[in-house]
Amino acid sequence: MYYIIFKYLITAALVVLISEVAKRNDRLGSLIASLPLVTILTLIWLKVENASDQKISNHAYYTFWFVLPTLPMFLIFPKLNPLIGFWLALFVSIILTFVLFYLFQLVLGRLGIHLFSS
Repeated sequence: MYYIIFKYLITAALVVLISEVAKRNDRLGSLIASLPLVTILTLIWLKVENASDQKISNHAYYTFWFVLPTLPMFLIFPKLNPLIGFWLALFVSIILTFVLFYLFQLVLGRLGIHLFSS
């Protein structure tokens, strides 16, 4: 139980740290947010919890593929935000990301890379 609470605290502290830095310096906050800190923490948690090397490697591998369709959101959202407002721009960006995930997994499936099924 204490271990789960520790994991929550560390992970939450990371999010708070990034948002606090971003309030003071948007570039530095973005730099920190762009680092794969959550993935690194997850890999560490998996190792500490004795997950197999295959499980840990799979996590890193799939994270790579799942990141790619999220990247356009970081270009679309800043363009939409001043035009249609924060909440609608965020909603459109999220929907676009879901669509891109779907299309991306179709393309990868044709290449023999199956993200959602074996």
